[in-house]
Amino acid sequence: MRHNFGAGPCILPQEVFKQASRAVLDFKDGLSILEISHRTPEFEGVVEEAAKLVKELLAVPAGYSVLFLQGGASLQFAMVPMNLLPQGKSASYLETGVWANKAIKEVVNFGTANIVASSKSSNYTFIPKDYTIPEDSAYFHCTSNNTIYGTEMFSLPETKVPVVCDMSSDIMSRVIDVSKYDLIYAGAQKNIGPAGLTVVIVKDEILGKSGRGLPSMLDYKVHIEGGSMYNTPPVFSIYVAMLNLRWLKAKGGVAEIEKENIAKANALYTEIDRNPLFKGTCAVEDRSRMNVCFVMENPELEKPFLKYAEENGIEGIKGHRSVGGFRASMYNALPITSVHTLVELMQNFAEKHN
Repeated sequence: MRHNFGAGPCILPQEVFKQASRAVLDFKDGLSILEISHRTPEFEGVVEEAAKLVKELLAVPAGYSVLFLQGGASLQFAMVPMNLLPQGKSASYLETGVWANKAIKEVVNFGTANIVASSKSSNYTFIPKDYTIPEDSAYFHCTSNNTIYGTEMFSLPETKVPVVCDMSSDIMSRVIDVSKYDLIYAGAQKNIGPAGLTVVIVKDEILGKSGRGLPSMLDYKVHIEGGSMYNTPPVFSIYVAMLNLRWLKAKGGVAEIEKENIAKANALYTEIDRNPLFKGTCAVEDRSRMNVCFVMENPELEKPFLKYAEENGIEGIKGHRSVGGFRASMYNALPITSVHTLVELMQNFAEKHN
């Protein structure tokens, strides 16, 4: 058995794979989901159900729209300031990792990025606290989970400024209060579905105030009016996302999966802290439940442990090339039995090498 701890694209439930594979062969009357028109009532129903499930699972308040777009979170780095930042104004950014930094770089094309706090000097090993967000900011942007460095934001600063959040790697993994956010965006390929889809949840009233003309494909209002079908959408990715959201609802929803994610994270972090061969890399209070990053006290043992893990069915735990070490990504569909297997291997390895 293989245990998939890869950072993305994500692990998905086996039942979702089976349902999706059947639809590839026959979605309706012998037509594949890969060839059916996105304008058919059947696929329009898929989009409607997927949006309804997002709203239900996250308890999205009235006055918000759910969009299914393309281009990944990376396109959102530019779409956010393009739609929300008036020319000559500034937006406040919290710099907590590579993806936050990439988002900051896009702002210069539309205005000014004000970095209110950064953990860059510590190689992004913690989430900054006790910073001030200027009240004249067009918006405040943060990244809720940092996949490369293994940190996660579990609370938001108090502010009257509109809040924008990149939730690509922890959306649907824990209960959030959507009313505290004005725009949430997330690449689907962690907890929602396959790569190729981006989910945007936006408060309608913040749009249309940038004062600039926008290309239709980059205008949130155009996509809202088009029901996420201004152009041909990523049909298969939306369909699989719908199946995965159905699976999550059947499990008891986000509150139930959060309990499982806490249990998985606790099991692995407990072993990291207990085992003399391993150590965590970031501040304990900011440890991510989705991406557990750790190294070995003796770096010379890292390659042997990686080889040992791979030989015993563990996939995808090699750390990001920029930081090294190990990264165990534990998205919603990863069963806790996989975590127990990894923990057991860490214990066995320690017995042999300690």
